[in-house]
Amino acid sequence: MSQPMLPHRGAAFEALYASLQQGLQPIFRTKRPVYVSSSSATGLMEAAVRCAPPGPILALVNGAFSERFSAITAACGREVQVVLTAWGEVVSLDDVEAALNARHFAAVTVVHSETSTGALTDLEALAKVVHAHDSLLLVDSVTGIAGAPVETDAWNLDFVLTGSQKALALPPGLAFGVASERYIKTASHAAARGLYFDLVEFEEFTHKNQTPSTPAISLMYAADAQCKEIAREGIERRWVRHTSMMEHMHSWVMEARRETGHQLDVLAPLESRSPTVTAVTLPPNISGETVARAVADRGYVIGAGYGKLKKSTFRVGHMGDHTVEGLARCLDVVTEVLSKFS
Repeated sequence: MSQPMLPHRGAAFEALYASLQQGLQPIFRTKRPVYVSSSSATGLMEAAVRCAPPGPILALVNGAFSERFSAITAACGREVQVVLTAWGEVVSLDDVEAALNARHFAAVTVVHSETSTGALTDLEALAKVVHAHDSLLLVDSVTGIAGAPVETDAWNLDFVLTGSQKALALPPGLAFGVASERYIKTASHAAARGLYFDLVEFEEFTHKNQTPSTPAISLMYAADAQCKEIAREGIERRWVRHTSMMEHMHSWVMEARRETGHQLDVLAPLESRSPTVTAVTLPPNISGETVARAVADRGYVIGAGYGKLKKSTFRVGHMGDHTVEGLARCLDVVTEVLSKFS
């Protein structure tokens, strides 16, 4: 990141951008261009909605960030209908099918890996249902991409996005997204897609190895270096490493339950658990905020619960460049903290 700045309309930048494409496409499992936005992932969530074709949008809500996607949709002036399920669960395909049978929706929004709960949605199955009703699928995979399997092309995802600071293990400040040809074709007719997050313009500029506006070049240097590290590991092996961390996390919950005597559990159901983040439920006498603070005092950072789960859960992000061994050391500290509660 400490490399010199360079003109972003010159050949050197275009070479950097082309290198980023070569690194990002295997991570997204796509042959389509990968847009690089100098923003948080929230920017591309708004872009997904603004550039979607006209018509109502169906929002699948099962946690804080899917709720946020729904709120962004409404803030962009779009008509939103919500399919809601309990936090920690995933929206059932039957409920999605019922909503799509009742009326036509231009698009469906979903959070792949719900960071507030650790619940993972089956994108492949969902995409088949959505496309059977001629709707587009817009995917927030902020804690999915580079940690959980995502097959952008094979699953025909219409738009999928992530942020730099999660499973890609980069500093915050970049967002990455891939749009299907069908999505871009319909986006070209969207009346109010704005300027800064106009994905049609992103598409045009990416083909020239350029960005529409001034990019965060230092962060792109970092992304290029990290993509090379991910390529050395191999994306499939990276997925396996994340699965191993998830499995260790789940085993630890049961072990800590026996060792401490506290009623701990994994919030998300067994068949729908994210390999990158786990929310652990706590008994009423222990607060997630208190646990997170005590763990921080001992040198490790975990998250308190998020939103309405702030006190009843704590969260562990086992993603990016973390390992089972490092996770185990962190969890030893969490066990120590929990053992001090009566």
